[in-house]
Amino acid sequence: MSALPNERSKADLRTAALAKRDALSDRKRAAAAKAVAKRGLPIEIAPGMVVSGYSPIRGEIDPAPLMRMLAVQGARLALPAVMARGKSLAFRAWSPDDRLMLGPLGILEPSPAAAELVPDVMLVPLAAFDRLGHRIGYGGGYYDYTLAHLRKVKAITAIGLAFAAQEIEAVPALSHDVPLDYVLTETGIFDFRS
Repeated sequence: MSALPNERSKADLRTAALAKRDALSDRKRAAAAKAVAKRGLPIEIAPGMVVSGYSPIRGEIDPAPLMRMLAVQGARLALPAVMARGKSLAFRAWSPDDRLMLGPLGILEPSPAAAELVPDVMLVPLAAFDRLGHRIGYGGGYYDYTLAHLRKVKAITAIGLAFAAQEIEAVPALSHDVPLDYVLTETGIFDFRS
């Protein structure tokens, strides 16, 4: 029963954070994506490491400039594919010139013919985040479930990408919420490991 007020406040926090994100101009959005790419990841990328990004929706910060830079550094890139609700996301090989197709949720993803990869680093979209590494997504739980599932197999670094305006004081985290290792914004890096 106590989950309902928590969920309601999460929904309110999501709505407020998304309103701030939506208010950003296209120029600020592009500048933020470039600033994140210029700074790069806070961890070393060894050649052949698999980094999964995402196809931005609903005004999310665009990971493409960062992903292009990571490819130049030798990373293998992947994008998520939605398999089914309650199932782990699949990650399919992707390069910036590949054509994408609409997945079941209307999000662009690689062809089912693309090789499946297990990421070493996951770039995670979000609606809001706090300084403890908790995030609010869109309520589907795909990233929390996927991180929990994949981390049973190998160590995966989860890095949220966001605009600084999406930071909130506190996310009402639930037991199934998986915290991020880092969040990157146009103004800095938040490190939650410890």
